Parts: sequence; C-alpha cells; structure tokens
Amino acid sequence: MFNFLFRKRGADAEPVIETQRQTFERLNTALNATIDLLPEKPAVTVDPATGHVTLTAPEQFPDEALALPEPEPESETAEVDTQTSDSASDEPTGDTQKSA
Repeated sequence: MFNFLFRKRGADAEPVIETQRQTFERLNTALNATIDLLPEKPAVTVDPATGHVTLTAPEQFPDEALALPEPEPESETAEVDTQTSDSASDEPTGDTQKSA
C-alpha cells in the first residue's frame, strides 16, 4: 500500500509517455468537464484554416460578480464628475479679504 514511500527517487521513476490521442482525449475531457460546471456556456468558434478553437467567455462570471462591486453606469459617472467640478468652482476661496 505504501510502496511509494520505500522507492528510491529517480532510479525507478519512469516517465509516462502519452500518445497524441491520449493527450487530446485527456484535454478534451478536462475542457468538457470545466464547461459543464459553468452556468452560462461560452460561444465556441472553430477556424477551419488553422484548426484553432476559440471559446468566447461571458463578460463576467457569476463568482466574479460576487467578488467585485457593482459597476456604475457610464451616464451616472459622467454626471458625478461634472457636478464635482461645478461645485468646486462655486466655493469661495480663502484668498479674498473682507473690507471693514
């Protein structure tokens, strides 16, 4: 049961040589298992000229949505920036002196 504890390192260790088919099947199984766990499935694109497979993931995964603060809409951000710069110009500065 614990034979691995009593083996010599390096002497008995033989590298496992995988065929290209075994490598492809292992990667395909791992990729499919990962995609099965996703609630929102990615779009798959295959380029026949190169044989490349591209997966287009959603903009934000559910676990990322929980970890990050909710993004502010662009229109509200622009309004806040405009109001901040306007209110800064309306404030009096301390350089003016009152005359008695």
